[in-house]
Amino acid sequence: MGLREAIDNVNKAIENSAALTTKQRKKLPSTSFCGPGRSFPVNDCTRVRAAKVYLNRSRFSKATKQRIAACINRKAKALGCPGTKPAKAKGAEENIDKKLQKLMDSKEFEATKTLVDQSVENEGMELDFSDCDEC
Repeated sequence: MGLREAIDNVNKAIENSAALTTKQRKKLPSTSFCGPGRSFPVNDCTRVRAAKVYLNRSRFSKATKQRIAACINRKAKALGCPGTKPAKAKGAEENIDKKLQKLMDSKEFEATKTLVDQSVENEGMELDFSDCDEC
């Protein structure tokens, strides 16, 4: 695969993973999430990456982080997401990071952002996974 083709594939993946509307998010099965309260959506590779970023920013307890990370990693493997960042042409990474940031700032990740913010305020915070069958 040539560099141009790789960049085109990345751009297509980003376009296909634009922020979901509330209606689209509600239609996702609970198996598309890795946290309680339908937090940490991971229905495609871009959202897997965003979920990992949010998890790294959080200050949940070690056990909570491990549980969410295990779920994210299982979903990433099932989706066929690459384990490492592929090489990108100069400038392509900036474009991807801007789009990822836009996705992370969207309403789609609102529940996740709230939980992460709470974890920052309450270091070592535990979550209740009783409503999360796939977690």
